Amino acid sequence: MPKARIGIQTAQDRSERVVGQIHVYDGAGKGKSQAALGVVLRSIGLGIGSLTQTRVLLLRFLKGPGRTYDEDAAIEALQRGFPHLIDQVRTGRGEFFGAEEITPFDRQEAQRGWDIAKGAIASGLYSVVVLDELNPVLDLGLLPIHEVVQTLRAKPDELEIISTGRGTPPKLLEIADLHSEMKPHFHAPLAHAIEGIEIYTGEGKGKSTSALGRALQAIGRGISQDKSHRVLIMQWLKGGRGYTEDAAIAAMQQSYPDLVDHQRCGRDAIVWRGQQQEIDYVEAERGWEIARAAIASGIYKTIILDELNPTVDLELLPEEPLVQSFLRKPRHTELIITGRCKNQPAYFAFASSHSEMICHKHYAEKGIDLKRGVDF
Repeated sequence: MPKARIGIQTAQDRSERVVGQIHVYDGAGKGKSQAALGVVLRSIGLGIGSLTQTRVLLLRFLKGPGRTYDEDAAIEALQRGFPHLIDQVRTGRGEFFGAEEITPFDRQEAQRGWDIAKGAIASGLYSVVVLDELNPVLDLGLLPIHEVVQTLRAKPDELEIISTGRGTPPKLLEIADLHSEMKPHFHAPLAHAIEGIEIYTGEGKGKSTSALGRALQAIGRGISQDKSHRVLIMQWLKGGRGYTEDAAIAAMQQSYPDLVDHQRCGRDAIVWRGQQQEIDYVEAERGWEIARAAIASGIYKTIILDELNPTVDLELLPEEPLVQSFLRKPRHTELIITGRCKNQPAYFAFASSHSEMICHKHYAEKGIDLKRGVDF
């Protein structure tokens, strides 16, 4: 028998067996729902050009009408770009509440959402089902955990399921194939932080996908305000092809070609500490010249500096010019900086937000093949 191949594709009409995974993104830091939307965007990108395209259900618990959420704009951008591929359902009330404030309405809304989820999972119509804020719903006891676990265990092999939110019950973590915790870090008093500088670090999955979720949010915010909101995605250490976010960027550029610019620099090889080559310094500097000019111009409202952290950590770029550019950035320009690093660069000290993605579980640990274009 041929070996099962791993990938996020449409759940129907394919000759090769594809295995979907159960993702859990939790923790107190930023980036959980953004990471889920980044995976959705990547999934759609992987379906572009194939015989069948990805179809996605965004099921949002605890996010009823009457309140706006950070990811609303990103979802609007997705729905405008791919109206035939994105379905969204919101359940719950529009305010936060604790365990002592639960009402019959809260239980009814949680059950309504879960009934929709069960139907979607069983239907075979979707490639990806996002269960946004399912984790706190279970933590609050609004749904029976044993039923949820049983349903997710029995999901179609091809279906990718993403569960987000704080307070994930241990029983859900037991069946998860991937678990990334978003841990917040605070480096300076709030008065010293520069609004609009966000950093995503850590060994876990979700850094670049969270950044792409933020890019979607920026585009959607511009659409809702009838304003142009241009995005630059600048990538270091990624001179080749086949990276996790390639498909997501292609999907964004297809829908919003006039709003999304993409530049990359580096060799098609891993750069190891102590083995840097002259071309690595040249490419890093080339990338920074593009980024520096973009930041100073004010043309872009959101700039993703992907893998800048390891570039600085490898000493391919000096810190001081970066710090000075960040300090002088236009007030309305957002900088999203990603990548692992052992030694935190000086600009961490004035970031308004820093989330560390901690890897608790990854399906590669079980011997499952990594997905080209998704995991490497």
